[in-house]
Amino acid sequence: MSAPVPTDLLGQMYADWIAEMTKYPDMSLGLLRIVFEDWARATTEPTEVSYEETSFGGVPGILVMPRDSDPKQMVVLMHGGGFALGSSATHRKLAGHLAKAMGTYAFVADFRLAPETRFPGQLHDGVAIIDALVADGYDMRDITLVGDSAGANLALGMVQMLKQQGKALPGQVITMSPWLNMENNGETLVTNNDTDFLIAPEGLQGNIDRYLDDPALWTDPLANPLYAEYAGFPRLYICASPQESLWDNATRLDELARAAGVDVTFSAGDGMQHVYPLLAGREPRADEEIALIADWYRAGRAHR
Repeated sequence: MSAPVPTDLLGQMYADWIAEMTKYPDMSLGLLRIVFEDWARATTEPTEVSYEETSFGGVPGILVMPRDSDPKQMVVLMHGGGFALGSSATHRKLAGHLAKAMGTYAFVADFRLAPETRFPGQLHDGVAIIDALVADGYDMRDITLVGDSAGANLALGMVQMLKQQGKALPGQVITMSPWLNMENNGETLVTNNDTDFLIAPEGLQGNIDRYLDDPALWTDPLANPLYAEYAGFPRLYICASPQESLWDNATRLDELARAAGVDVTFSAGDGMQHVYPLLAGREPRADEEIALIADWYRAGRAHR
C-alpha cells in the first residue's frame, strides 16, 4: 500500500518542511523559524484589508483593518508554531480573511517566543493585550480570542488566567487545530501519523521542552488546557481535521467544555491538514470554515 501524498498546498508545504528537517536534523532554531515563515504562502492576500504595525500593552504585532469593519470589535489572534515559531507575518493574511468575514478588526500578536521566554510569559503577554484593549474602552464582549495549534493553547490559557485574576472574560474563543496535550500522548498521534504531514511526537516534544522547563508543568491547567476547569467559559468554536495527529486534542476539548455547560460548536474539516483555515482564498473548505466562523460569530452577537 502506497503512502498518502499531499493533495493541497498546505500539505505539500508541510511535507517539504519535514523533508528538509529530516535532511538537516541539526537545523538551528533560527533557521527553523525562517522555514516556518513560509506559512504565509499558504494564504492568499485578502482584498480591501489594510495593516499597521503597532502594539497593545507593550506587545508588538499587526493590526488588521478590513474596509467597512467595526474597529470596536476586536479579534486577538495568538499564532501557532509550537510557542517557538511563527509570527504576525505568518498569520496576518489569515486574520485578514477572518476579520473581513466577521466584520471586525484584528490584532495578530508577536508574543515572546520560547525558549527565550518560557511559560507563562506568553500568557502574560496575551493578558497584557486584553488589559490594554479594555483600558482603551473595548467591551470584553466585543473581544474574540483566536488561536491555532499552540496559539489555541494560549488563547484558552489566557481565559483561565483572566478568571484567576477576577477579570471579565472575552465574548468568545475560536480554536483551530488546537494543540493542548503537553503530556505528548494520545491515540491519534499514532493512528493519524500517516495522514498528517507535519505533526510528529518528536517535534512536539522539542517544543514542549522549549516552552516548559519542568515536567511538573505538563499537567498545569494554564499550560495544558485538558486539565482546566471550563465552567463559566465563553462561547467556544473548535475546528480540526479528523486526519490530523492532534484530532483527539480537539475532541477532548469539546467533551470537557460541553460537560461544563459551555456553548460549543465543533467543525470537522474532513481530509484537511493541520490549521487548514490557513488556506483561505485558495481552498474551498478553508473558505467555508471562515464563513462558518463568521456566521457563528454574528449569531452569537444577535442573541446576547
